[in-house]
Amino acid sequence: MIRAGICLCSLIVLAAGMAAWAAPSPYAGEQGRSIKALSAQEIEDLKAGRGMGLAKAGELNSYPGPSHVLALQAELGLDKPQLAATQALFDTMQSQAKQLGGEILEYEQVLDRAFAAGTIDPASLARLTNEIALLQGRLRATHLAAHLAMKELLTAQQVAAYDRLRGYGGNSDSKPAHDGHKH
Repeated sequence: MIRAGICLCSLIVLAAGMAAWAAPSPYAGEQGRSIKALSAQEIEDLKAGRGMGLAKAGELNSYPGPSHVLALQAELGLDKPQLAATQALFDTMQSQAKQLGGEILEYEQVLDRAFAAGTIDPASLARLTNEIALLQGRLRATHLAAHLAMKELLTAQQVAAYDRLRGYGGNSDSKPAHDGHKH
């Protein structure tokens, strides 16, 4: 009886393993992408200079983002100098982010094409992935630096209001006061 139970369990585990092995990859359908490693949304975000969650270390630790400060300017009571400085900070950040995003896309495309053509080798793989990593680091630093500078432009009360309005009040039941926009 024990032997029959062990055999039955073994067959069930084997069948489950075979089913999982035969299941299509979660990547199925992505082989038609222009850059296989990036979704259409990621490509658009890089082109537009969007934050893509790169500045969460700042955002979630009371370092407001200029894009969201601009959206909440009335609620935060920004004065004219703060508004002008925030707009300038946003414009500079977005310009730099678009430039870096474009460079990342260029390197990702070269990497993708090298794999597609079968011309990739260890040296070019290392060079391309290192360059992409450096650019991604610079892009993240660009977004985080904007959060750092933004905090300097606001009063402590405005930062607290920003956190509250964005749903970071520490109450797990609080809901973000935004439209689901990812930073």
